[in-house]
Amino acid sequence: MLARLLGKDFARRHALRRAAGPLHDYLCMPLAKGSQTCRDTEIVALDLETTGLDPRKDSILSIGLVQIRHMAVRLDTAWHQVVRVDHALNEASVVIHEITDDAAAAGRPIAEVLPPLLEQLAGRVMLVHYKNIEQNFLDAACRRLYGAGFVIPTIDTLALAARVYERRNHTVQPGDLRLFNLRPRYNLPRYKAHNALSDALATAELFLAMAAEMAPGGDCRIGQFLN
Repeated sequence: MLARLLGKDFARRHALRRAAGPLHDYLCMPLAKGSQTCRDTEIVALDLETTGLDPRKDSILSIGLVQIRHMAVRLDTAWHQVVRVDHALNEASVVIHEITDDAAAAGRPIAEVLPPLLEQLAGRVMLVHYKNIEQNFLDAACRRLYGAGFVIPTIDTLALAARVYERRNHTVQPGDLRLFNLRPRYNLPRYKAHNALSDALATAELFLAMAAEMAPGGDCRIGQFLN
């Protein structure tokens, strides 16, 4: 884990030399350290809805987030933004995320949305379910707009769940690690899937339930959960 954090800090300093604008300001903020207690670490639960799974050709469609402070969800920090997409959306994806062409066309450009998002993430830990989506799409957007990659310490509840299954010698069945299949295992309520904000909230609640199980009494360091 220490090696991963040192690698991220090296990547941050390397990207800082090339980054412009809001990304440069973001990268100037030191990364959260794995030695920090969970209660002293600010976490941002984040979810992206996208037009597809390939950041080289697909786009961010909406962003939702909510902060965790002192290991409690802060609903007053909830933030949701539809991102403008100027091309026609795939009909199959619209059925999933329910964002229409008109709604996407009325969204804000990613160049306007990314600066306040980076400001919210600066110095904090990003919490996601399946980090490849958020990490790769934000990295692609930052490289395109600011000339350098996106670096952040990350907790991935999918990876945590896989770790739990492995420790218990349980075989992972197809679909077991999906966000809304994991939540009932922790007696969490069902939310409608594929809204960026409700998915971010669902991920935040799942993480807190998993952390309580993995580190009873709340005596934990954030490095226990970083991926």
